[in-house]
Amino acid sequence: MEETRTKLANGVYLTCMSAQKFKTSLLSAQFIVPIERESAAENALLPAVLRRGTTRCPDLGSLSAELDRFYGAQIDYTARKKGENQCVGFVASMIDDAFAPGGEKLLEPVAALLGELICDPVTEDGRFRSAYVEGERTNLVDAIRSLLNDKRDYADLRLLQEMCAGEPYGINRYGDEESAAGITPETLQKCYTRLIDAGRLELFYSGSAAPERVSSALARVVETLPRTSPSGEIAVSEPHQARTEPRTITEEMDVTQGKLGMGFACGSDDQSALLLGNTLFGGSSNSKLFLNVREKLSLCYFASSVYHRQKGLITVSSGIEFANYQRAYDEIAAQLEAVQTGKLEDWELQGARSTLINAYTSMGDSQSKLENFWLGQIATGRSETPEDLAQEVRDVTPERIFEAMGTVALDTVYFLTGKEAAE
Repeated sequence: MEETRTKLANGVYLTCMSAQKFKTSLLSAQFIVPIERESAAENALLPAVLRRGTTRCPDLGSLSAELDRFYGAQIDYTARKKGENQCVGFVASMIDDAFAPGGEKLLEPVAALLGELICDPVTEDGRFRSAYVEGERTNLVDAIRSLLNDKRDYADLRLLQEMCAGEPYGINRYGDEESAAGITPETLQKCYTRLIDAGRLELFYSGSAAPERVSSALARVVETLPRTSPSGEIAVSEPHQARTEPRTITEEMDVTQGKLGMGFACGSDDQSALLLGNTLFGGSSNSKLFLNVREKLSLCYFASSVYHRQKGLITVSSGIEFANYQRAYDEIAAQLEAVQTGKLEDWELQGARSTLINAYTSMGDSQSKLENFWLGQIATGRSETPEDLAQEVRDVTPERIFEAMGTVALDTVYFLTGKEAAE
């Protein structure tokens, strides 16, 4: 698969991923802005309200009818966080032109409709319709509250919030409930003006159309963008400053299963070695956390780890019996030490390496994974292709892994426990 990147206008870029093997085409438009606590909820709400209608198709019914004209094309709104940036916008999917009935071309009309959603939203009295804002605001508040329903996700978020307190990386991609509840049509209109005027706009296409045709179709769309001072600012993630002494936060809730989260700061810049080291530690079903802490010792209902390359962090997520807190804590630390000191079998290293290489090489089989990958690369200032990253993993030596993982130190512990257990 060949990727090309083109500047269409100030602060507007197109990444074209030409491919002939898919029966569908993907078209994505994402505004990228530094994530801030004050604006995160407004930014997350905006694409949901924009998706409610345009001047030409002012409601969901007319929008759906228009999409049906394009053989069931879909346009969904998105709100993501990449590094310390918030990415909000739309992802459209349609039948690829190579498979459209009668040779009909769908790229141009779907791109035009996507442009209408961004540039020509339905308004009343110069602001977004109150009913649309109120309805989507309720949905956003519900989405934020729903994090409490999945205690694993909640504990993972709380660990990052505590570990990165005061840093943009600790902000939820949806913002917070208080900010979301206070959004009005007037404040959202101001948010739209700021975003449309100055935000970086990244466009992505995957399908069989030639890059020149894609550029031409999307250039016509961005011509109508009312931009006066596009800055295209993207936040560069600052490395997390490790604490000299680990901090422990205990939170009580009405839960029957404890959630133990452990956050580690990485002192190495060797990202490929850290990625492979984390895969050995807890990043796969053949990892030390899974096979030893969960399967062999039965100390956890689940145990895994994630490497956050943008911030140089590793976080561990585990579900435990309240009484097993110290044993689980000690064993997780012991498994990390095993990786740091090279206590590995050959099959462990081979399996971890294969897991990562397969993940990168299979990325080209999914348009959505490719779009998400390149969005993350651009939002974090990276340019490596999946093939590049796969080769980097192949080149990592065991010595590099041990050296990089040797810099990993405990920074923050978060424990979600039951009220009765705390008593």
